[in-house]
Amino acid sequence: MLHCLAQGGRIQHIWRDNRIAGADCYNRDGHRLADCTLDLFRRLKRRGLIESHGGQPYRISRLGLSSVRAQLDNR
Repeated sequence: MLHCLAQGGRIQHIWRDNRIAGADCYNRDGHRLADCTLDLFRRLKRRGLIESHGGQPYRISRLGLSSVRAQLDNR
């Protein structure tokens, strides 16, 4: 999922009762990833690999960018 975010993707959070109830990950083309769970979202947020500014969708942080290893399909 970090590779998707590193290529320009975003995580759209879903709010219910003033709490984050879910998270959907979209790649830069607008397609939704099926493997994005709330547990994975919380782990990435706790480790500081993703961040949100001003209520915007979550994007990869500088720490997240430095922790992603290069893959052949990256452009």
